[in-house]
Amino acid sequence: AVHGARKMEDYGRFLALLASTLLVGFVSVILSLVWVFHYREGLSWDGSAAEFNWHPVLIITGFVFIQGVAIIVYRLPWTWKCSKLLMKFIHAGLNTIAMILAIVSMVAVFEFHNAKNIPNMYSLHSWIGLTAVIFYSLQLFLGFAVFLLPFAPVHLRVILMPIHVYSGLTIFATVIATALMGITEKLIFALKNPAYSASPPEATLVNCLGLLLVIFGALILWMASRPHWKRPPAENAKILTPIAATPEGTEVESTMTNSSNADKSDLRINTEAARKQNMKFDEAGQRSTM
Repeated sequence: AVHGARKMEDYGRFLALLASTLLVGFVSVILSLVWVFHYREGLSWDGSAAEFNWHPVLIITGFVFIQGVAIIVYRLPWTWKCSKLLMKFIHAGLNTIAMILAIVSMVAVFEFHNAKNIPNMYSLHSWIGLTAVIFYSLQLFLGFAVFLLPFAPVHLRVILMPIHVYSGLTIFATVIATALMGITEKLIFALKNPAYSASPPEATLVNCLGLLLVIFGALILWMASRPHWKRPPAENAKILTPIAATPEGTEVESTMTNSSNADKSDLRINTEAARKQNMKFDEAGQRSTM
């Protein structure tokens, strides 16, 4: 009963954190829209400053908010009954949407710069931003190839999973850092009269947006790094032995169907060994935390 109460309390804590995270992310997207519609020229696709405005809106919506949700999608306890494959598709799908929005947002900047004869790729923001997009597309491609398609051998998945998780979190943190650089740069360029240093309302609004992005990133990273909120390994009801790779995981059903002949203690030892082996694969990261 005590264990059950603790579990419920932990579940409640998780839900509160999830709700806060989604709220902070949602408010960030709203603030980006308030910024471009109230203080800037709105949104259009005509080479004007209003085309540039797609850049912050799509980065915050896709590259920050949707990518953040994609990272924690395996952590949602009510999805643990869903098949792992379905969750992989959702994870990959959300990351693909984020990727598309990031690319469109970059096209908007290049078109705006070219229309106004502004040089491209000179700022630190642009260098790190482009690097993040390149690495993100590589991460997405390798994720599809290794974890979603059923061809990669198990040992390769085991080796690559910790790298996949680490690089995903690193790219996400880098994207938030790059967004902070970008909005600061934009305020310094755009606010002339009154200047940024005079703290006009636009500066305060966008500074608050930056704070929210940091809080959102911190909450996502916290949820993604708690081991007890990790998706549990599939319960191995049958006796499983890791013989060869199946498309989904590491276990293949053992051929010990006629258990009446098998010594009961042998059976128990085998089950225990299989369970330990499966846990070992799990620890190595065969099942993704991301």
